[in-house]
Amino acid sequence: MREYSLETPFLERRLVASWKEVVPAAEQYTESVEIRNQTLWVKISSPALRNDLLMQRTELTQLLNNKVGANIINDIRII
Repeated sequence: MREYSLETPFLERRLVASWKEVVPAAEQYTESVEIRNQTLWVKISSPALRNDLLMQRTELTQLLNNKVGANIINDIRII
């Protein structure tokens, strides 16, 4: 896969899909999840949950990167 530069998009899709596994409590409140410029953008409809997740950004970044086995994202933006 590395020969064809397909590894990064594949790992990005795996990371986005793993959001629900890493943060199962957020599944029903998650409206969208996408990666732009090595930043994971997550739209959460619950203000209380959004605030809790903002405080855990660093830990969540590490958990998600570990889940896919590569350093795909550097930050998480919860909106």
